[in-house]
Amino acid sequence: MSQPFTVYFDASCPLCQREIGFYQKRKGAEAIEWVDVSQAENAPADLSCVQAMARFHVRKTNGDLVDGGVAFAELWTQLPAFRGLGYIFTKPPFRGLINVAYNVFLPIRPHLQRLVRRSANVD
Repeated sequence: MSQPFTVYFDASCPLCQREIGFYQKRKGAEAIEWVDVSQAENAPADLSCVQAMARFHVRKTNGDLVDGGVAFAELWTQLPAFRGLGYIFTKPPFRGLINVAYNVFLPIRPHLQRLVRRSANVD
């Protein structure tokens, strides 16, 4: 039984809000379930709020929960404008490369969040 493709994101993060907002405006986004996991009660039973807030997660239509860079690639496969890129990054060796890139990005994320917050307060 197929379920909706679901994106779990942190709406309390201004950087995440901007990025997810970008994807939500793309063709195909209306078929995706967008779940704000900054509210603990929204996290699914098999994904704690702490886990969900620490890394990007999606649930594929077959029920598989995927995180990190590959989760972005899976999201891209759902959006026509990014579908080709998504398929490339869900296959080896690119699957590994996008996960490495995501893991390099994670420690930088808090600094980018502060910059985005500051620029939002200046506007």
